[in-house]
Amino acid sequence: EDGSIDVFQPPHLKLLCSIQQHHKIINTLRWHPDHNAAPELHALLASGSSNAIIFVHDLRSVLENPPEEPAVLTEAYRRLSGHTAKITGMSWSPHHSGRLVTVSYDGTAQVWDVLEEAAISNYRGHTGYLLCVDWSPVDPDGIWTGGRDFTVHEWKVSKQDFTKPPKGKKMVTMQEKRARAKQQKKKNKSESGGATAPNMSGDSVAGVTMTTEKELSEDEEEIRSTKNQNQEVTTANFETQKKSIPAAKSKEKPDLPVLKKKKARSMLPLSTSMDHRPREELLQDVLTLASVRHSGGAAPPAGCVPGQGDHLHLGLFHDRPALYRMFQAEEDAHIEAGHYDSVVYLRLWTGDLEGALQLATERGELNDHLLSIAPMAGFEVWRRTVEAFVKQLCLQEQYLKAASHLLSLNKPYQAVALLESNKLYREAIALVLARLPADEVVLKKLYTCWAAVLERDGHLSAAAKCYLAAGCGFDAAKVVSRKNDVPSLRTAASLARISGEEVLAQSLALRCARDLAAAHDWVGAQDVLGSQPGLLAHRIHLCVAELLAALLEVSEVSPLAPGASGHPWASPGQRSTLFLDRVTDVWQEEFGVGADSADVLLQDLRRVESPTPSTSIPLRQVLLYCSVHLTRALLSWLVDDGQQLLEELWRAASWLRDEGHFCVSAEFCRLLFPDGDIRVFSRRHSKTLHPTTEASRAAASSLQAMVSYHRLYRFWWRDAAGRPDVQNGLPSEQPEDQLENPDTEELDFDVSVLLSEPHAVSQAAHRSVKEIQDQLAVMVLQHNRVLGGQLDSGIQQDQSPSSDGPSGADAEQRPENQETFLSLSTKMSKYQKELSDLPESIKMFPRPDVVECCLVLLHLSRSSSSVSDVLQEEAKELLRKHGSGCSVLKAVRRLCSSACTAAVK
Repeated sequence: EDGSIDVFQPPHLKLLCSIQQHHKIINTLRWHPDHNAAPELHALLASGSSNAIIFVHDLRSVLENPPEEPAVLTEAYRRLSGHTAKITGMSWSPHHSGRLVTVSYDGTAQVWDVLEEAAISNYRGHTGYLLCVDWSPVDPDGIWTGGRDFTVHEWKVSKQDFTKPPKGKKMVTMQEKRARAKQQKKKNKSESGGATAPNMSGDSVAGVTMTTEKELSEDEEEIRSTKNQNQEVTTANFETQKKSIPAAKSKEKPDLPVLKKKKARSMLPLSTSMDHRPREELLQDVLTLASVRHSGGAAPPAGCVPGQGDHLHLGLFHDRPALYRMFQAEEDAHIEAGHYDSVVYLRLWTGDLEGALQLATERGELNDHLLSIAPMAGFEVWRRTVEAFVKQLCLQEQYLKAASHLLSLNKPYQAVALLESNKLYREAIALVLARLPADEVVLKKLYTCWAAVLERDGHLSAAAKCYLAAGCGFDAAKVVSRKNDVPSLRTAASLARISGEEVLAQSLALRCARDLAAAHDWVGAQDVLGSQPGLLAHRIHLCVAELLAALLEVSEVSPLAPGASGHPWASPGQRSTLFLDRVTDVWQEEFGVGADSADVLLQDLRRVESPTPSTSIPLRQVLLYCSVHLTRALLSWLVDDGQQLLEELWRAASWLRDEGHFCVSAEFCRLLFPDGDIRVFSRRHSKTLHPTTEASRAAASSLQAMVSYHRLYRFWWRDAAGRPDVQNGLPSEQPEDQLENPDTEELDFDVSVLLSEPHAVSQAAHRSVKEIQDQLAVMVLQHNRVLGGQLDSGIQQDQSPSSDGPSGADAEQRPENQETFLSLSTKMSKYQKELSDLPESIKMFPRPDVVECCLVLLHLSRSSSSVSDVLQEEAKELLRKHGSGCSVLKAVRRLCSSACTAAVK
């Protein structure tokens, strides 16, 4: 009824999310069917309410990954607008993906393409509003609808003349025309004495019609209610033809006599009834009254007391005591008849105001009139009456009026408590601000309670305003940031800064800047960070990331982001000789960062944590994480910390390598070290890197190996591009003595760093562990299949006992050298022991695959004399020791010469 949808997870009915989209009662909702639909459409939930709009929500993320706390959804996946009255039913197509049909009180059925938010077809064949709909399970073009006209129609989607529902005024005109047509048909039917088939607009195929004589009055009532309620057709009361036709005639002829107004009930029914006795008794009453009022005349009858008994009515013509006696009798009669309102008025007339108020209080029939005259009975009576009236209003759920009457008693705290207990926070806050002191404690409580309710319902901006009014700037910023989009994060960061929450402001600004940087909106990211003090380290980090992204986009190894915005100093036209020199220039000119401030910035940037590399992280995020380490390396260079510089450079390069971005990693190494020597980090400064610690030496060797690895591949591809006998980097299938060996470019770098024996041992052990794990997985799978087959074939084996068991022939055919589970486990333990005994430097700073590098060198030796015989022998020796796998042998046969292949074997 409140317009919300709660989604629960069985079997414990855990609340997954609450959809706060509708603002009126929800009449229908449907899940998208699973059959014949894409998996991403299975979680679509369509809902329709009385506000004439259909909302479709995608709950796939909530259903596949249930949140720990219930989520609040305030944004719809699709919104379908077009109906002019409340939605009563809907149905998904079992034949099409994302196609929905809805029916409404506007008298039409609408077919939608949900994914495109487009109207497809509109059916207007019914008279009056529609109540139900269903898609034909066998005909993709057929739909069934039922409405208030007591008919069920089957119609075709493709044969309708309209695509959208009619507008409000068009709907009213259409209903009026239908009503006039029905009236004319009924008139023709009564004159001809025959029956005519009902005419339906639209392309109706079949209809089961149950028309009655009530339809004329119903259509007229529907038209009137549509006009009065903004073209929304409401339910009309059914009347018979005898009652409806005279009513219609009375509207056409307003001068006809109307019914007499009902006479009000008498306040003195007993005395009034005695005026309708026989004439003789009325004449005797005149004589009795005369004898009572004139003592000199005849004596009145015995026992005659005016205003009592048979002479009750005479109390109206005698003195006040007689009138009071008559009022008492009338009051007793009213109480017996249950007319307590008349009793109250009689007591008011006699001056018993307190008794009248007491009776109305006991009966719960106090009203504004009685309360207005209550002060005549005194302050205490008025106070008790107001308190009783407040309780009565609370029972009637008129809390605002009750609070107003409490204010008349000068009880503002009780009025505020009443409004708060009934969740009327807005009115309670207004009352506190208007009547109570500004430093009242209850005001903060009201703001926080209201904020909690608004936050739960998804009204985050209103909740933030409540927290601000309560002096809770931290909570206000957190609430605004819950939307987790760029505008919300930007606003939340500014709000936290204004509120004095500097730590929170910086955290929110960083979140916003990371989202902007991921979209390559570098200008917006720098603006967000520049609005917060103390974030210079992160600004220079984004500067490095922007420069790196711009250079990679120029090299065409990284795609250009749509809608990207950059600074002029990141344009390709301002490229320096080395990346380091360009970065330091920009830092000095744009941010004023030099060697004197680098130490502090480096300490700030070390507190930034990077996640563990994985293949699921997008390239843009990878470049951001990579630039963090690159920025640390550049700051380490400025503070003359060469050891930290080498380790951070290695981490930056390893991010791209571990994520599998080969081309980006190669271009990254070329940008940093165009000469291929990692010791020459800057041409503007004469410093050369000389590692001193074991970790820095290992990092330097691994980084140099990575740079040489990419240079080796670039040399291979450049060499292959100039040879006609090479296709895709591989030699053609010609005899070796017929291959051309033209003069090729010499290797201008040392490749011996790629042929590391310790790293080859480590990599071979890892490959062996991976192979054993694959074999164990296959054995477990086969074992499970055998167990399942034994269970399935148990009955067959019992029925055929003469058949041979499965162990006889299979055991004879099993190879003698087949590995067992025990032997594989033993090998696994052996290789794990070898890996644990390796030096920590090899584990921390791995190098490119040594076997792969050996294969490339031996392949290049076929076409280039730059690969010395010593290097060839060393590569062959490494292949013989650590390249025993099937995949390695296959690559040797394809890439290397036959002599080399024989030597490796």
